[in-house]
Amino acid sequence: MKITKVILALVMALATLSFTGCGKYTSSWSASAYVHTNTSSYAYMDFWTFKGTQVHTLKCKNESGTLTYSGKLEKGNVIVYVDYDGTKKELFRLGEGEEINSSLKDLKEGTVYVIFETDGKCENGEFEFEIE
Repeated sequence: MKITKVILALVMALATLSFTGCGKYTSSWSASAYVHTNTSSYAYMDFWTFKGTQVHTLKCKNESGTLTYSGKLEKGNVIVYVDYDGTKKELFRLGEGEEINSSLKDLKEGTVYVIFETDGKCENGEFEFEIE
C-alpha cells in the first residue's frame, strides 16, 4: 500500500511539473474581465483589473527583428521588461492615465520574453506586443 502511495505522489509531482513548465520566467496573477493571447509573434492583454506578473513568450525569426508595442492604463502602475539576450531589461513604465506606442529594434534571433509586472492592482489596461 505504501509503494502505491509513493508512486501516486511521484506521478502527481511529474504531472504538476509538466503543467507548470520549465520557463525562464513564470506568471502569477489575479484578474477580472481579462482577455489575453500569445502566439509566436504576437501578444495581447486587455483587462478591467489585473494584479501580478504575466509573461509572454515570442520568437524573433531573424537577426535584426523589431518589437513594436503599445499600451494604456487607466489606474495603477505597470513595469514591462524584455529579455531577448539573456538579460532582463526594463522596456517601459506606465502610470495612471498614461499611454505608450513605440518599438525596440535590433533584436537577436530567438526567444523574446515580455514580462508584464504590476505594482499593486491596476485597472482598465490594454497592451499589445508584436515581433516584426
